[in-house]
Amino acid sequence: MNALVTGGSGYFGSLLVARLLDRLPEKGTNIVRVLDLVDTDDRPSTVEFVEGDIRETSVVREACTGMDVVFHNVAQVPLARDTSLTRSVNITGTEVLLDACEAVGVGKVVSTSSSAVFGVPEHNPVMPDTPPHPREPYGQAKLEAEYLCRAAVSRGLDVTIIRPRTILGHGRLGIFAILFDWIADGIDVFVLGAGDNVYQFVHADDLADACILAGERPGPSTYNIGAGEFGTMRETLEALCAHASTGSRVRSLPAGLAASAMRVTSAVGLTPFANYHWLMYGQSMWFDTSNAEGDLGWKARWSNGEMFEQSYDWFLEHRANLSGEGASQHRSAARQGALSAVKSVLKATRRD
Repeated sequence: MNALVTGGSGYFGSLLVARLLDRLPEKGTNIVRVLDLVDTDDRPSTVEFVEGDIRETSVVREACTGMDVVFHNVAQVPLARDTSLTRSVNITGTEVLLDACEAVGVGKVVSTSSSAVFGVPEHNPVMPDTPPHPREPYGQAKLEAEYLCRAAVSRGLDVTIIRPRTILGHGRLGIFAILFDWIADGIDVFVLGAGDNVYQFVHADDLADACILAGERPGPSTYNIGAGEFGTMRETLEALCAHASTGSRVRSLPAGLAASAMRVTSAVGLTPFANYHWLMYGQSMWFDTSNAEGDLGWKARWSNGEMFEQSYDWFLEHRANLSGEGASQHRSAARQGALSAVKSVLKATRRD
């Protein structure tokens, strides 16, 4: 099996590459290749690299040539807050990728979508056939990319869609770097309202396993992927604070007021929140993963609590060398902006 990972320099893409190298030698893997705009220092020397934009037809076709399976992970994430780029990369890029796979005869495509396609669900658990209803530009773009995948299936291309819950794991930064930074310094962290919204995450390794298994299974399908053990947002953060033992506690903010503040400060560039954050942080969402378990023989190994502890411990170990620059938004620490001033006030109040 020859495998291409688009976006293989990003957070999840790089971990997927590592899992492919770990799992697939016995399957007769000859080539693992990455397509991305930038290369990284931690790319294994045995992994090929093609530099290019997912929207460039000739480059994408070159990268897909000779591949048996393509794992499509290139995405413009919500933190970028550039709606036109979000649509161009996530929709046009997916169209270019699918056209290239058809042209060069790729046997299987596994396209990573997002739980954002469901917006705020009316009911939980969310099933693979729950009607999507995105509430912001990123979710809308990912849904339109799913429509392109299904159109390609109707033309004969074998495409499976994977929808992950919010991804965590060793090396995951982005907005989580702010949470970990506050807890490490003993600063209280906040939930919206009571924090009793049930919220499921997924470990990057569990997600990578699901993608690889989907790549080995012939026939198109759609799978929702998330942790098997999870609880409320308050329970998850309280467990992390207890693990950290820094004195940080979980406190409540009025849900409506806090969400409005997140939206307004983000709109003027004072805080790093994206639309999805203020929409979903106080809402419940979890997936039913039984079809992935049945079809793929997949099962989540990491609980919410375990993945938060591992992610936090990795952050502590590497904290001194972190920066706001990286191969992707999720491999870089999000800039706190006005939250730095809030942190300083809370720190001073705690001393008093």
